[in-house]
Amino acid sequence: MLKIGDVAPDFDAVDCRGEQVRLSDYKGKKKVVLFFFPRAFTPACTLEVRNFRDNYDRISTLGAELIGVSVDKSEKNCKFAEAEGLQFKLIGDESRVLSEKYGVVWPVLRIDRRATFVIDETGVIREVIHHEVQVYRHLEDVLVRLGELETLGT
Repeated sequence: MLKIGDVAPDFDAVDCRGEQVRLSDYKGKKKVVLFFFPRAFTPACTLEVRNFRDNYDRISTLGAELIGVSVDKSEKNCKFAEAEGLQFKLIGDESRVLSEKYGVVWPVLRIDRRATFVIDETGVIREVIHHEVQVYRHLEDVLVRLGELETLGT
């Protein structure tokens, strides 16, 4: 798994709305909160996604864009996004290309670890959050780190 201080690998993916998503599009403009979750429609993942959904405005106010990724097929993630009323980008990474770049794929299970990366405007990873069971901690830790980066003017 990538760590704090690493340059976040660029990616080129398509979200549920059919829109192109590239990390490089945010460079110099916004921070990115890139979160990986194991599976759509599972209880813990649904709680995590709802936490992010319900706090999307707070994340945006802190100067960041939110992007979710799982190894589910795009169609399944799109149904999940619709069912949960998600306003942020959701990417189905069935090929695991994006997940492998960030080192979050469990070796045997081949699903994503529950990991969140806070990436600054220069493309550097400023926080890595990895709590498999404590799903609420991802949102809490993201808000704390984004607040610290805002205070530092980063």
